[in-house]
Amino acid sequence: MVDLGLMPYAPACELQREVAEARKANAIPDVLLFCEHPHVITLGRNGKREHLRANDRLLAQMQVEFHATDRGGDITYHGPGQVVGYPILDLAEHRRDIRWYVEQLEETMIRATRDFGIQAHRVAGKHGIWVGSANGTAAAEEKLAALGVHLSRWVTSHGFAYNVSTDLRYFDLIVPCGIPDARATSLERILDGKVETAEAKARLSTHFADVFGYSLTSVSRGEIEAKLGSGRRVVTEAVAAVV
Repeated sequence: MVDLGLMPYAPACELQREVAEARKANAIPDVLLFCEHPHVITLGRNGKREHLRANDRLLAQMQVEFHATDRGGDITYHGPGQVVGYPILDLAEHRRDIRWYVEQLEETMIRATRDFGIQAHRVAGKHGIWVGSANGTAAAEEKLAALGVHLSRWVTSHGFAYNVSTDLRYFDLIVPCGIPDARATSLERILDGKVETAEAKARLSTHFADVFGYSLTSVSRGEIEAKLGSGRRVVTEAVAAVV
């Protein structure tokens, strides 16, 4: 398994951009990036600013960044304890179908969640994966993982956010994914116990490989820098190249 560690959002986006450009040029194979972010709220290209419930002063007090992005989807929160996956894939070598791609990411997370003894599922008209309410009531589906992707010349970027030990109070700052009645949950909340992000990353990477038909090979920071030809040190510790 590959872990990029805690990485601020802006450098992660720059890394994605460089990797995606290299993938478009066929200079590198498909790549999967894993990381966690410090507290940040991101707004997708079709999102509504009014879905941010906090003003700039409150965000500053809570040390939460805000970024508008070019991914699909509405508004979401990223923070420690949440596994963020950024696949950089050329769908021209798989299937030129964005719906299929999104469903494959959801399937990856559904299978990983099943490994923890939890049945997650899709909800019609809503991306991501969902579970029944933690309190057992019939009222609710709770969102365990969100996703929002970007495609350029069939090369993907952005990806999914999977709540493991996430501090769910930060979701109160937004209307999650622009759905007024949506509630976020996490593996730890559902299981009422400790879950290590390293274990979740291992499960996700295993099922990502199975769903997309890959074997995963670790690539060092130096190797990816050389392949990117950026001439600078990329602020990351590892990259998983999918070959």
